[in-house]
Amino acid sequence: MEALQESPASQPEPTLNVEPPPARFNFAAHVFHLNRARAGKPAYIDDRGVTTYGQLEEQARRFANVLPTLGVHAEERVLLVMQDSVELPVVFLGALYAGVVPVVANTLLTAADYVYMLTHSHARVVIASGAALPALEQALSVAEHDGCLLIVSQPSDGDGDAPHAPVLSALLEAATPAPKAVASGCDDIAFWLYSSGSTGKPKGTVHTHANLYWTAELYGKPILGIVESDVVFSAAKLFFAYGLGNGLTFPLSVGATAVLMAERPTAEAIFARLTRHKPTVFYGVPTLYASMLAAPSLPSRNDLALRICTSAGEALPREIGERFTARFGAEILDGIGSTEMLHIFLSNRAGQVEYGTTGRPVPGYDVELRDESGHAVADGEVGDLFIKGPSAALMYWSNREKSRATFLGEWIRSGDKYRRLANGCYVYAGRSDDMLKVSGQYVSPVEVEMVLVQHDAVLEAAVVGVDHGGLVKTRAFVVLKPDAAASGTLADELKAFVKERLAPHKYPRDIVFVDDLPKTATGKIQRFKLREQL
Repeated sequence: MEALQESPASQPEPTLNVEPPPARFNFAAHVFHLNRARAGKPAYIDDRGVTTYGQLEEQARRFANVLPTLGVHAEERVLLVMQDSVELPVVFLGALYAGVVPVVANTLLTAADYVYMLTHSHARVVIASGAALPALEQALSVAEHDGCLLIVSQPSDGDGDAPHAPVLSALLEAATPAPKAVASGCDDIAFWLYSSGSTGKPKGTVHTHANLYWTAELYGKPILGIVESDVVFSAAKLFFAYGLGNGLTFPLSVGATAVLMAERPTAEAIFARLTRHKPTVFYGVPTLYASMLAAPSLPSRNDLALRICTSAGEALPREIGERFTARFGAEILDGIGSTEMLHIFLSNRAGQVEYGTTGRPVPGYDVELRDESGHAVADGEVGDLFIKGPSAALMYWSNREKSRATFLGEWIRSGDKYRRLANGCYVYAGRSDDMLKVSGQYVSPVEVEMVLVQHDAVLEAAVVGVDHGGLVKTRAFVVLKPDAAASGTLADELKAFVKERLAPHKYPRDIVFVDDLPKTATGKIQRFKLREQL
């Protein structure tokens, strides 16, 4: 194990004016108590209507009473494969209220992925939106499980629903609200999130009730400045850590209103919600911001009501941030979080944004950069990013090897490479697994990608290493803007463009033009899939 030495890249833990949650703490009961006086205020606006805070609590407490009738007991798991509609917060909070552990999963996976999750989690019940039912029915038919029950969250408009499967709305209608929450401890297991799979097989990341509280207190309130009057909208879905904080933890912790969208976050779908519901806070990812700015139907500043935006998942290119702010007047707070830390721990600040960087540590989190021997790296040098803070996960479920490699006492190894500038801002250098050694020198794929997207013809880019006779060379996969045409001449122009801006060994030796890049649902580029194509 690396030596745990103090680093000049470490930030001293600040004095916080945040009261920790009590030893007995149930997050669902906590947010219900906070919002009792707002019973008539909209908590959620989804594709089918408005749900008030009073209705949200009642429905969630009804679900808490449904679970025992299904044979599900405290600390057992329920798998949620649900699109972003109010049913997901209802089920998630209802499970927490009952002491049952919701396992939130991506709705866009294959049957084989769900077989793994069902087997790994030992879920007693799986609740699925109509669109995910075919894959889940197939998974349930082959997975080893002890009578896992399928429940339909939202029946589809067609004939694709599971025959004879119970429907969530009917179960809720027949139930009465649970009178009180299970007396959970703040460190009790509350829920799991599966890692996004940007580097391979997803891991079941185990979080506590208090972890949700800490992300709201350390990031949502002081960094975003989220307040009751805000309307928030997240392009990132609730089934990922970033989206869960954006669309559930933060708004419910202050009594704000959240907009939910079931469909995939295309630029057109985002514009429709931004202009119709006038969110004041928007949470996106770099690839989405790029596609929004390139869309012909880009709305004007007067069409929107944005006061602040955030970005995570990948580093936000400087040019994208500057163009977006120039267009809409709202800054994008680029940051980095992780499934293991539950939300963002490095972030830019409103009024102090430095595009091209990930900002500074969020107060309450300590950050260190270390070399391969575990020693501190100097400012300007690339090092492995380690974090500690109160929202850290407990472990990866049933995966001792990966848990031991990631959870190192108080510290978590993020798997990311960073360098710190003299002014204290951090600059992303890529995933540790993605770093390339070219001509004996390390090359960050992200650094090359950031330069490529500055070219007028380039919409997106991803860089990987290619073996050329035992030597590693860089290859760039490039998605062009709609008005650009692929050609050998353009490929040469892009190589020269990079050469002019970076050290000579960093330019991509090959340029491959593609229609799109493989990504997770949160917008992270899956470079391992590009390497598999080589």
